[in-house]
Amino acid sequence: MNQVAFIPQARTLMGPGPSDVHPRVLGAMGKATIGHLDPEFVGLMEEIKDLMRYTFRTSNPLTLPLSAPGSAAMEAAYANLLEPGDKAIVCINGVFGMRMAENVRRMGGELVTVEDEWGTQVDPEKLRVALQENPDTKIVGFVHAETSTGVCSDVKTLCGLAKEQGCLTIVDSVTGLAGVELNVDEWQADVAYSGTQKCLSAPPGISLITFSQAAADRVKARNTPVQSWFLDVSLLMAYWEGGQGGGRTYHHTAPVNAMYGLHEALLMVKEEGLEQSWEKHRTMHASLYESLSALGLEFVVDASYRLPQLNLVKVPEGVDEAAVRKQLLQQFNLEIGAGLGAFAGKVWRIGLMGYSARQENVQLCVSAMRACLPNR
Repeated sequence: MNQVAFIPQARTLMGPGPSDVHPRVLGAMGKATIGHLDPEFVGLMEEIKDLMRYTFRTSNPLTLPLSAPGSAAMEAAYANLLEPGDKAIVCINGVFGMRMAENVRRMGGELVTVEDEWGTQVDPEKLRVALQENPDTKIVGFVHAETSTGVCSDVKTLCGLAKEQGCLTIVDSVTGLAGVELNVDEWQADVAYSGTQKCLSAPPGISLITFSQAAADRVKARNTPVQSWFLDVSLLMAYWEGGQGGGRTYHHTAPVNAMYGLHEALLMVKEEGLEQSWEKHRTMHASLYESLSALGLEFVVDASYRLPQLNLVKVPEGVDEAAVRKQLLQQFNLEIGAGLGAFAGKVWRIGLMGYSARQENVQLCVSAMRACLPNR
């Protein structure tokens, strides 16, 4: 077989992730590679952490990127906070709540689940009851922006309930960060994490995580080693912060050029402003909703808790959803997502995340859907 350089077909990415990568981010990643302990890179590391604090709206010292995707940040959160036998409540209203629960099981925790129908919010009253029935709970985990369902849950209320019972919280905001409001400090979230490939519009492969002081203290007070050596934040911080003497300890070879891209993506969020970024996503969602509704397509999630950046659209009766996605990709170079779990084969997931949240993308999506669907 004669192998040649890979040149991918340019696509418009409007699925559940990755999103379109901004040209500035791609340009930043193409700069000269330097060492991961180079003084210039160390300076960049400090800027990345500061920009992360801005984006998470936190002052947490223990805030850093991980050299792995968002799923690794989920695992890092549970691996560092949970010890064998600890009781954890996980709220499940989609695929990623289920993955949280699986992390608890694999790490030897005692799992209690609070389950809600897919396509609906995590119910605070159900969590309140579960906390009352399980007063020895140490951790409460839930998904802020559920990628599988397009639902936004009430982080502030859920974290408040956990705090009342002395529990630490783990908040999955992989799809949420920079797309909808998240105030880590004000809402008392103890661990929150996200990824690069959603509303930050950087390539996949890096995750972002922040720990409150209470969470950091819990890690320091562990009686057992963190299950994962690579994701042990006490070891990672020796690289990202330095030890008592100020020098940084080698932990792993950071993906230097990917960090350039993360820095550029975070810088662009700050230049735009968080509030403006949230508004952009709301505006583009409103445009998509109006146009697809005019084609007779229905949105699955109630407007009061619908994510603007990830839209679940019901597949019309008699339509082959996979065939439509295939036609969109082949004829229009447009990628949208299929349903997951309970929604498999029933919905399309249409993303408007970060650089993908543009009017020209909305127009392309609507015109392409019209062409692919009969009698629309």
